[in-house]
Amino acid sequence: MREYDLIIKGGTVVTASDIFRSDVAIKDGIIVALGQDITGDRANIINAENKYVFPGGIDVHTHLEMPFGGTVSSDDFETGTVAAACGGTTTIIDFAMQAKGQSLQQAAETWHKKADGKAVIDYGFHIAITDMNDDILNEMPKAIKNGYPSFKLFMTYDGLKVNDDVLLKSLIMAKENGGLICVHAENYYIIDYLIKKIL
Repeated sequence: MREYDLIIKGGTVVTASDIFRSDVAIKDGIIVALGQDITGDRANIINAENKYVFPGGIDVHTHLEMPFGGTVSSDDFETGTVAAACGGTTTIIDFAMQAKGQSLQQAAETWHKKADGKAVIDYGFHIAITDMNDDILNEMPKAIKNGYPSFKLFMTYDGLKVNDDVLLKSLIMAKENGGLICVHAENYYIIDYLIKKIL
């Protein structure tokens, strides 16, 4: 008999392709078996009869403990991930905001310090590039290799926005190295014109 840490018994399991009644056996935080009448001597048992058993959700766009516009978002990595877990989200991907003068690696390290010891679920980072220059552009392939394959660039907000040529260079760099660019897409100049006109 295999030993499991946890067995979820008799639930209706929902996967990406199927819905079926099954037990779920977990060892060291990993699902290791699906089937009927799974047993284990030392396993904790959860009775899931008449309940659905879903995989954990992934929220790919969070802003925890993020400074912006002279304030900081109200949830930190503890309160935000506890709330996420209560709703069934088991992984988040937060935006690590690069400070002026920081490398991409330094931005990631800053966000790890915010999350380490606080987060109660799994997490990863998109790196939001706010101080783009040739050195940062050339650092993108290394960041991708180090496990940060997605970046955010802004087309608006003074002090954050990049010009179209920089955006294009970033898109090409990401594509050539297996990365992804998230874009906060607005036309800064038209918005600026319309704000001034309306005011």
